Amino acid sequence: MDTATPAVTVALHDGTSVVAESGQVDARRHGELLLPAVDRVLAEAGLKLDAVTDVVVGVGPGPYTGLRVGLVTAATFGSALSVPVHGLCTLDGLAYAAGRAGLEGPFAVATDARRKEVYWARYEDSRTRVAGPAVDRPADIAEQLAGLPVVGAGAVLYPEAFPDARGPEHVSAGALAALAAERLAEGAELLPPSPLYLRRPDAQVPKNYKVVTPQ
Repeated sequence: MDTATPAVTVALHDGTSVVAESGQVDARRHGELLLPAVDRVLAEAGLKLDAVTDVVVGVGPGPYTGLRVGLVTAATFGSALSVPVHGLCTLDGLAYAAGRAGLEGPFAVATDARRKEVYWARYEDSRTRVAGPAVDRPADIAEQLAGLPVVGAGAVLYPEAFPDARGPEHVSAGALAALAAERLAEGAELLPPSPLYLRRPDAQVPKNYKVVTPQ
């Protein structure tokens, strides 16, 4: 599952291929959409939640509120089912999906970080990240990524900085699960299910905030 971008995406993978998948794009309804998506995917596969042996969750980078919805849900499933919870960089999942769609050679991935910034990473190929993840203004990295195709919604939002924008725009849980299954089969260790925020949350405690304690 992944909620690090506006896409709320869930998939079930059997170790060989994706069995069922659901994805909706809505930047404001991660908490509302995620569990129904899990139910929908399990129903499509004809399975119950107790059939799950591992949980994979995108750890971002992504905005604070949306990202933590997926992480908390994954941790809850892991605890309830007593199964491992693995983290995977959301940008890696998007790069992997681009490779499966036919993109070859060096390229970059960029997602919307709000505040007129993007989360980005550079890849040698769809499985090999060579720079990032990082958060920057598009103009500040345009020269660094010049000549490279750039995958993701961040590229679409800033065509002046990323003229060669490519799809997919949003991460797919199916691609995330397939990449995780591939790496686990190779004996690789995945990331811990901890968030890659890269910057402080948008919500801040007001300055000169007065703490009121009971008498």
